[in-house]
Amino acid sequence: MKTQATRVGSVSDHRSTADSELGAKVVSQPAPSPHAGGQPILSARGVRKIYRTGSHDVEALRGVDLDIGAGELMMVMGPSGNGKTTLLNCLSGLDEIDEGTVHVDGEEIHSMADAKRTQHRAERMGFVFQSFNLIPVFSAIENVEIPLLVGGATAKVARVKARDMLDRVGLGDRGGHRPTELSGGEQQRVAIARALVSEPAIVWADEPTGNLDSHTAEAVLELLGEVHDAGQTLVIVTHDRSIGARGQRLVQVRDGSIAYDGPPTILENA
Repeated sequence: MKTQATRVGSVSDHRSTADSELGAKVVSQPAPSPHAGGQPILSARGVRKIYRTGSHDVEALRGVDLDIGAGELMMVMGPSGNGKTTLLNCLSGLDEIDEGTVHVDGEEIHSMADAKRTQHRAERMGFVFQSFNLIPVFSAIENVEIPLLVGGATAKVARVKARDMLDRVGLGDRGGHRPTELSGGEQQRVAIARALVSEPAIVWADEPTGNLDSHTAEAVLELLGEVHDAGQTLVIVTHDRSIGARGQRLVQVRDGSIAYDGPPTILENA
């Protein structure tokens, strides 16, 4: 996973460094987006998300503005409970927002009807989660087929593309196995194949190595690195500074706001 001069080819055995260390290094104002002068693949303006529980409202996102450029490798970090996953879910359209706009490839996703937004995600986005989120009663190849079928592909086309993608991630001989018959690393590679099979505009990865041992995590990161090197736009939420420091761009989230947006060099002396 290349940056200007480095690649994420390993992962720290001490994966989750203290959130307080990150919190101590955030700055009061975000840096300008490095893609402010070009046409971003995603543009978010004034995004607010409020969780309502009885009489108590929690403002999870507080008017976030963010651009993501095509082919960019962006890391999202910050203390737990400060809005990282909420940001990913709202920018991708998995969660509704209370205010603001999110344009992906020029289309405002939160103004779409539910069915259209689901299809848009299936065609234009891929997701890799820490918990894999594979359907246990489906085989590996059936799990990979899902976004293609949701996007309207025929069963025959979906099967061919899913088989090719499993070959690409080194699991061509495991397509008939269900998730419980696969190792953690194999399950994550199936999840990555599912995320990539529809050739999405953006791949979102939420703590993709959090449930893996260091050796398996290294292999998964190498695979994501190959994806980015091929030109894929990749947004990774992580607690691991050895991963975050090697992105092209770092976004730190604190109290539902973008506290820092700029080079990851801020992590070097944290």
